Amino acid sequence: MSKNDNQRKILIVDDEKDMREILGDRFSAEGFPVLLAGDGKEGLTLAFENHPSAILLDIAMPNMDGLQMLEKLRNDNWGKDASVVLLTNISDTNKIEEARKIGIQAYMLKAEWKMEQIVDQVKKIIHN
Repeated sequence: MSKNDNQRKILIVDDEKDMREILGDRFSAEGFPVLLAGDGKEGLTLAFENHPSAILLDIAMPNMDGLQMLEKLRNDNWGKDASVVLLTNISDTNKIEEARKIGIQAYMLKAEWKMEQIVDQVKKIIHN
């Protein structure tokens, strides 16, 4: 691993264990260090401790949902500029619009995207 790989951490925040593991395995196979969180509270802690290059964030989660995590993230000095991809099964236009106003780099509906497209989207964000 090169020195820059440490700056390319991916944080996956999703309460669905299978989804977290599938995404984690795929990004690990692509050479990214991966952090996994099962809810927004854990995700926020990991984000602040590790400053990942990109955060894949679900909306509907226990303890702290994705929008609450996003708001708290944006209120932080580091977090205000963190790259966040909303990756969710929720297609509620009000929630998506709220997330866009708070600040996300992309919104992806899980059912409509293939794994390769998710990886490509994250790579694009990281390399910009």
